[in-house]
Amino acid sequence: MSELSHDHVEKGVPVNGSHLLTQVTLPALVLHQVALQHNLMWMQRYAEQHGARLAPHGKTTMTPGLFRRQLEAGAWGITLATAVQCSVAAAQGVPRILLANQLVGTPNMAIIAALLRQHKVEFHCLVDSPENIRQLGTFFAAQGLTINVMLEIGVAHGRCGCRTPEQVDAVLAAIAECPSVRLSGIEGYEGVIHGEQAEEDIRKFTAYLVQTAVMLKAAGRFDLDHPYVTASGSAWYDLIAGEFQRLQAETDFQPLLRPGCYLVHDHGLYKTSQASLLHRHPEMDSALQPAMEVWAHVQSLPEPGCAIVALGKRDIAFDAGLPVPLRSYAVSRQQFTSVALDETFRVTALMDQHAFLQIPEHHSLQVGDVIAFGASHPCLTFDKWRYVTLVDESLNVVETLPTYF
Repeated sequence: MSELSHDHVEKGVPVNGSHLLTQVTLPALVLHQVALQHNLMWMQRYAEQHGARLAPHGKTTMTPGLFRRQLEAGAWGITLATAVQCSVAAAQGVPRILLANQLVGTPNMAIIAALLRQHKVEFHCLVDSPENIRQLGTFFAAQGLTINVMLEIGVAHGRCGCRTPEQVDAVLAAIAECPSVRLSGIEGYEGVIHGEQAEEDIRKFTAYLVQTAVMLKAAGRFDLDHPYVTASGSAWYDLIAGEFQRLQAETDFQPLLRPGCYLVHDHGLYKTSQASLLHRHPEMDSALQPAMEVWAHVQSLPEPGCAIVALGKRDIAFDAGLPVPLRSYAVSRQQFTSVALDETFRVTALMDQHAFLQIPEHHSLQVGDVIAFGASHPCLTFDKWRYVTLVDESLNVVETLPTYF
């Protein structure tokens, strides 16, 4: 079998100016420009008002066109999760990169060494064990390079990170023995803290993180005059920002917030966390807006009460809830005004490329109509697409943005 030509593979990529309902191949991952811009500026202002800098987690979108917008709005840099993701960001001109993970394995270290040489980026990764530090020290010394590392503080039953003062001391001792390893800050991740007392426990964790940073700075353990202190996922960033500010972390440190999903928000997991934020801060009358949807055609109406939509597990996240039908467009009848869908329209199951949509007895859907779906957990929707389609308020394509998963 002969290989497909590049032109053939790219045939479905939308052209700028195309109309979403009539000139774009569906299903499509759609971003709404107005909501995206609102979220971009809202979170940047939020971080700055709390004395912090923004290092958005790029693993959510892996879309350099969105990285560029975040940097132009004032972001410090981009956070990433793997060495390969870091190489993509560096090649696209990102000046500062935080690998919010341990850098393990010689091939991964080689990727980082190459980007340090070729792109001159400011790079930081996390450490939580003497053995990893010795491996980093040996590799980067042989390369004639130094690497910035942040001490990761963890929580019991959480993910990575030092759990005890003894572990912290062992890590610091290992760093002191490796001239090619520089301690540039301290890091924690509160998203693994759950339970009925999650809010209180997150505040305690953040306070412990900052207190540990203050102690290490007083002891002269950091290699920067103003080391970094960083935490925050997409659910509890307000608590982290508030605690950083309350503890006056910005006086001696550079606080970094790392939410990733804020840019596009969602209709599930982060919609719920945003409601909790507004409950904690009744003075805030507006916050993030959902900017991401997946659009697809009604494919079949095989029996009463059921529509089959050309949308499946390969198109949209389903790990944190099934897709949410939002609006329909009667494209089959050349009617392009949206009709809001209520709770009587519900996705009951997903297959690889099909969604089972429960519909009411009296409905107006026809084969060929288009439905816009909301999703929960944007990370696992973005990674299914080679490009995303940015549209304006008239549903015209403004830009097609490649992803790099």
